[in-house]
Amino acid sequence: MKRTINNLSVFTTGGSKEKSILFVHGFPYDHTMWDYQVKEFGEKYNCITYDIRGLGDSPESDGQYTIESFVDDIENILNELKLDNPVLCGLSMGGYISLRAVERMENKFSGLILCDTKSAADDDQGKIKRAVGIKAINANGAEKFVEQFVPNCFAEKFTRENETEYLEVLNRSRKHSAAGLKGCLLAMAARTDTTSYLQKISIPTLLICGKEDKLTPPDVMKSMADKINNSKFVLVEGAGHMTPIEKPEIVTNAIKEYLIHNIWIV
Repeated sequence: MKRTINNLSVFTTGGSKEKSILFVHGFPYDHTMWDYQVKEFGEKYNCITYDIRGLGDSPESDGQYTIESFVDDIENILNELKLDNPVLCGLSMGGYISLRAVERMENKFSGLILCDTKSAADDDQGKIKRAVGIKAINANGAEKFVEQFVPNCFAEKFTRENETEYLEVLNRSRKHSAAGLKGCLLAMAARTDTTSYLQKISIPTLLICGKEDKLTPPDVMKSMADKINNSKFVLVEGAGHMTPIEKPEIVTNAIKEYLIHNIWIV
């Protein structure tokens, strides 16, 4: 079911209201990147996805975003849907948002799943890269930026062997507005570093990374896992940055095992 919460497009699917999973998508994608996982878990659990402000069906508003304001959006969703300690699952930018949300209000979550993301803030080189992205959008438009950015998120084998699925994802991302994309780039460039909080995380945490991830390589995520108590690291062979799409069965099974052994007895 689709509903609007503080101008965000929010989608709910499923079962037990006491057992909820809130999925936060990456950049520059939308809530549909979690479709396989929602289909698998929607019969037993209450699955919530949403389009981050400025992406997908969520309007861009003023285009002035911060990770902090994205966390405010999560808090509004928790309150509006009356979610009782859901599991929070984020990929890439969604992971940045999830890490800050847990740092700010860990008591509101029962578990954390981090896919292809990192806790470190952008260094100077990273900030310059975000600025170059904004400059490219201003010069050549949002669509051209997306066409150049998205291929880096997938393993080459996936794009060759799953052309239809890949083009569907790419075409959805082409529809984002320039203001929305630039707002997200600014938010990521300005985000805080959450590395020091990793050792303080007390909720069970699952970290998933594609072996061929060029944006957040496995050694980065393994280092994060080593800092988090009660965590498990899963390396996904043959996947790049978009593990839930590239290897949906492996990711879903990893999440299922995590939920059974750490969160809910089913």
